[in-house]
Formats: sequence, structure tokens, C-alpha cells
Amino acid sequence: MVTKEIIQQVPKVELHDHLDGGLRIQTILELAKEQHVELPSNDPQKLHDWFVRGCKQKSLTLYLEPFGVTTQVMQTQQALERVAFEAVEDLAREHVCYAEIRFAPILHVNKGLSLEQVVQAVLDGLQRGTRQTGMPTGLILCAMRNQSPSISHTIAELAVAFADRGVVGFDLAGDEIGYPPKKHLEAFQFIRNKNFNITIHAGEAFGVESIWQAVQLCGAHRIGHGVRLVEDMGFEGSRIDEMGSLANFILDRRIPMEMCLTSNVGTGAAKDYASHPFPILFRNKFRVFLCSDNRLMSDTNLTREMELAVQYYNLNIRDLEKITINAMKSAFIHHDQKLSIIYDVIKKGYLAIREQYGITDY
Repeated sequence: MVTKEIIQQVPKVELHDHLDGGLRIQTILELAKEQHVELPSNDPQKLHDWFVRGCKQKSLTLYLEPFGVTTQVMQTQQALERVAFEAVEDLAREHVCYAEIRFAPILHVNKGLSLEQVVQAVLDGLQRGTRQTGMPTGLILCAMRNQSPSISHTIAELAVAFADRGVVGFDLAGDEIGYPPKKHLEAFQFIRNKNFNITIHAGEAFGVESIWQAVQLCGAHRIGHGVRLVEDMGFEGSRIDEMGSLANFILDRRIPMEMCLTSNVGTGAAKDYASHPFPILFRNKFRVFLCSDNRLMSDTNLTREMELAVQYYNLNIRDLEKITINAMKSAFIHHDQKLSIIYDVIKKGYLAIREQYGITDY
């Protein structure tokens, strides 16, 4: 039995965490007061309930609405630096040993900051967090699907410009329906020409075509969510009976998929935890791992996502270690850095947990 106490202590890797989706309630209250931003409530519990109501009610509209509040209080360098620092603190507290945090810089220039100032403020916060906790981080810059492809190209250039200062990748986020990734092809081509890293939100609200475009046209090295890939498969019970060319390609090429259980259930990408495709993909050797997506709006964290996976899919300690190694292998850092964290932190950490709790699973 993998207990909550064990899950809390095991090393973890977080690769899909939105900066504006993970603020502390108290921080929102304080930043709103400083910046004269009106909130739905000034009561901490009522404000928390407002932020998580979309996920609880499985309403995508209500799920997305609170981002307008978090981005509104993240319009100064001081606020951005603080939020980034606190994100590292919160992740390190649950024994995350490496994290990639993402955000869309274009959403934080409403009070006159330049894009460069926005990115540097977040990097300053992440790096202060690393100095305090010892947890290394990378930053992923997001372009937004519903915005002009020229803005996406600007964000791509920004990501490459900061590649030697802590930015590790480029992402495309936002509503999939009506905004295919191919519209932003020039940005992705720029990234590919610079030998840089790409992850794309795909296969969440839209089907296999979205994933196909992300991988084959835009050159995604990782897929954010990807739950709709099961539409390219046939099943006999819980066993995959047949796979289409895209599913085979993703399996064969070891293209990682960032799975976010609670977020997917809360936004309707998956009906419920029991029917989420994660366990099928994991048991059939796809390179999948768990992520929290938006810790505030989904009222979750990586520890909670692992608890759910153990509860619903009967994962054991070996499975959790495999998922964590899957994630670390998929990180946008250099190979020797990955190996160092896998062997010196993850494997040693899991071995110590086994010895501490007398777990013999080999």
C-alpha cells in the first residue's frame, strides 16, 4: 500500500505548471490591495471557493474566468518575482526535485512593462527560489492561440533570446477550437531553426487532428495533455487492440505527454478519474507522467495527482518512480543534467523511501 505519507515524501518532477494558475490566495489578496484590484471576495475562504468553482462544477468557462484575476495582479516586476519565488517554495515543499513553470508574457504588459522586463522578473523569482530551496527550475514561454501569429513569433524570439538565462522552451496555449497550431507555424519554424524546445497544448479540447498538427507540422517535442489520442486507438476492454499511425508514431518516437488528471476532469477533457486515459497509456508504455497544470484553479498539486493515480489506478511505488523518471527524461535540460537528477536524486530518493518503509517491490 502506497500511503499519503509516502507519496508526500517521494521525489517528484513537475513539467506542466502554469504560473498564473498557482498563486497563493493570501498573495492574491495582498497584491490586489497593493494594486487596487477589485476581487470577487476579500474573504480568503470565499475567494478560494470562487477560484476552484469551475473545476468543481466541471465548467470550462468558469475554470478559465479566474485567470483574468491572477494576471491582473501580476502586472509589476515585484509581483511577478514574488509569485515565481513562491511557486518554487510551494513545489519544493512537496519534494519536487525539478520543475518547469510556464506562462504567457504577453498577458503581463498591461501596466507598461516590456516583454523583456516581464520574463526577467519571473526568472529572478525562480532563481531566488532555487537559491533558497535547492530545487532547479526552467521557464517555458507560452504564446496564445487566439492571438496574432506575429505575437507568437515575437514570443518565440523572446524565448530563444533568454535561452542562456533560464528559459528552456516554447509553448502554445489557449483554446484549441478554432485556433489550430498550424496558424503559428512561423514561430515554431523559428524555434526549430534555433535547436530549441517545443511543447504544445493539444488533444485536450480538440481531437486527434490537433495532436497531429502539433507533432507533424509544428515539431512538438512534448504534448500538453494529449488525452484525445485514444481516439486513434481501438480497445478490447482496457487493452489497446489497434492503433492508428499517429498513436504508433508517438509511442515509437517516445514523444512525452504531460497528463493532468484533475484539470482534465474539471474542464471536461475527461469524464471522470476512472475513465481518464492515463492508466491505459501508462500500462501500454507511452511516455506519460503526471502534472498539476493549475494548482489553484484545480485545487491540487503533484502530490494530490499521485494520490489520485494510486487510488484510481492502483499504482505502486515502482509505478510512481517510473512516472517520475519518465518526466525527468522528458525535461528540457541537457542530457547530463537529466542523468544527474535521475541517479543522484530520484533513484536514491525512492531507494531511501523503500528502505524507510520496508517496501520490497522488486
